[in-house]
Amino acid sequence: MSGYETSMPDRSRKTLRSMVQAVMALNQGDGFRSQPSTHYKRRMSEVLQLEGGFGVPKTTVYAGISAKRESTDSVAVSVAVHDSVYSIDYSEHLLKIPESSSVGDLIAEYVLMALQKYECEHLCKFLCAGLPADLLKSSPRLCSRLWAEMDVIPIVLHVRGRLVDEGELKHLHWKSKTVDEQADSMARRSIMFFGPTMLPHLHVGWRNVVEIDAGYHIQIATIDDFKKTVGSGTWNAIMKYATELKEKKARFAYFSSTPQGGGVALMRHALVRFFKVLGLQVDWYVPKPNPAVFRITKNNHNILQGVASPTERFTSAHKAALTAWIQENAHRYWLSPGGPLSPPSEGGAHVIIIDDPQMPGLIPLIKEITPDRPVVYRSHIEIRSDLVSKEGSPQREAWGYLWDDIKMADAFISHPVAKFVPHDVPKEMVGYMPAATDWLDGLNKRMGEWDLGYYGHIFNRDCEDLRMAKLQYPTRRFIAQIARFDPSKGIPDAIKAYAKFRRELLKEWPIEKTPQLLICGHGSIDDPDATLIYDSTLTLLETTYPDLLSDVILVRLPPSDQLLNTLLSTTHIALQLSTREGFEIKVSEALHKGKPVIATRAGGIPLQVQHNKNGFLVEVGDTAKIAEHLYNLWTDGELYASMSKEARLGVSDEVSTVGNALSWLWIVREMYAGRKRVLEGQWINDLAREEAGEEYKPGENRLPRDVKGLVGGV
Repeated sequence: MSGYETSMPDRSRKTLRSMVQAVMALNQGDGFRSQPSTHYKRRMSEVLQLEGGFGVPKTTVYAGISAKRESTDSVAVSVAVHDSVYSIDYSEHLLKIPESSSVGDLIAEYVLMALQKYECEHLCKFLCAGLPADLLKSSPRLCSRLWAEMDVIPIVLHVRGRLVDEGELKHLHWKSKTVDEQADSMARRSIMFFGPTMLPHLHVGWRNVVEIDAGYHIQIATIDDFKKTVGSGTWNAIMKYATELKEKKARFAYFSSTPQGGGVALMRHALVRFFKVLGLQVDWYVPKPNPAVFRITKNNHNILQGVASPTERFTSAHKAALTAWIQENAHRYWLSPGGPLSPPSEGGAHVIIIDDPQMPGLIPLIKEITPDRPVVYRSHIEIRSDLVSKEGSPQREAWGYLWDDIKMADAFISHPVAKFVPHDVPKEMVGYMPAATDWLDGLNKRMGEWDLGYYGHIFNRDCEDLRMAKLQYPTRRFIAQIARFDPSKGIPDAIKAYAKFRRELLKEWPIEKTPQLLICGHGSIDDPDATLIYDSTLTLLETTYPDLLSDVILVRLPPSDQLLNTLLSTTHIALQLSTREGFEIKVSEALHKGKPVIATRAGGIPLQVQHNKNGFLVEVGDTAKIAEHLYNLWTDGELYASMSKEARLGVSDEVSTVGNALSWLWIVREMYAGRKRVLEGQWINDLAREEAGEEYKPGENRLPRDVKGLVGGV
């Protein structure tokens, strides 16, 4: 069940584990008391043999953890188990602290052993574990190990030191509790962070600041964990710039349209999490949602990408509605004294970053009150610069409205494709930065078979509810395209190519030996197209490919990172057949898991896929070539193994959250210092590495720098 490596040497961990096992065997305390049904376990064992881990249901439970120092050489540790209605079990043991080990490591080892043992014996899955903040101070590795090794969400809770007056007896309420009572309290409180879908509540606080990780209570990684995800050059440069910004007490803020769903929100959650671990003063803000405005912004997005109907226009009424929405949010939440857009002298941010075409209307408002305050515009989408340059085109109209605001910004940061930048953007404003993903979060961390089975069973149960075909993994492998249901994602091409590939395969293989096709992705609250595309895809499947209905799975996923991680971890081959694309970080996520990728030469995808090395690149719409590559990867084991290895080992730091943070730290540092750099279409990562004295070394993974040779799609 291992995730990324912990910093504890293997020998020390083995010694601690042996000691904990001895304590539990000698019953120095109270172990878990509930007994699972032996008949049920036997039946589920048979299911496991027949259907694999996806076929075995696991009960969802919640844990509470606490510890009390009993003497200088011993600590009492308790774990409570809750089923969301009431406490169902607990354990408590007295651990002797060896001279050569820290009490924190001993506690972490005991907790993980106890939880793993309980899961296996009771066929359950711990969703989260609540623990008091003081315990995290005593055992700083506990949270990251729970997350990495067991996929347990660690929720750190601050206990109230409420003074209880009982006549002559006065005591602190929390400290007067026994350790098992404390653990039970932690379990009960942690449950309140989850909704009926068993996902953590999204916290949006005062002034519409996104309070990541359930109001900063969920703590999944330490600074040492982040350090291990990148090379020394990247890390050394980050620490240089982060130290400078902390010393200067620089404040910076991000603004984007939605706190959940879509690549921008995922990147901002991860980026702010890392910046908070570094101790930087950064926040992320979102507007009050408005479905009518989101319809307008999505239409505008489609127009700029060239995938909207030729008759679709960004009208004067649309412009007025979008402008009014931006101004309402700005004046209600952000421009008042102490708000992030108020002058820095009144507590506002020193540097502002605006994400995507929904929010540039903030730029003139910022410049009106603070003309010299730096504002960076970050473009995450493909903008059809060829169509923008045509007078009277829908693209020109939409871009003209946006450019009136964006031209006031101090920098224009784009995905690294030159054609994504309209011609009227001065080159000195333009810098390049790829999309990024966090190798430690629920989307990407390595998960053990127990946890993969838990989420796989949930997925198949959801498929049953939708009357959709189920994944038959591991009996049958599957091919997956994981992306939003969007008109630019090439979903019809994925089905057409799969149909051709399957017809060819059935000439030699029985159907039970052929793979299934999975097409799925998260939704976003500002993307009203998703339902339309999902419905049209189902119609296509039912009318044109009825023979594939039993083997093609189409699902819009709930916002569960681990669910998506499970599907990408267990797929055999990944597809990304976009007709238009920005960068599509899902490609790098698949490669990082060792999955060969078949993708189109659209947008920034060719920067990630090395043709004939870690996957294949095809022209947009060439379904015959896609089918051919699928056939070769499916039938040639040596080819698959070679590409899988290249995929796993060839991912650059630049596409990680930590690598992405380096680029942002350099930008904020330069802007805060008042240095308005002439970017001239350079990669921000290169500037950051060079000026930190950490140039790339021979053999270090690095994305290709040929941004001019890339095309947007068709």
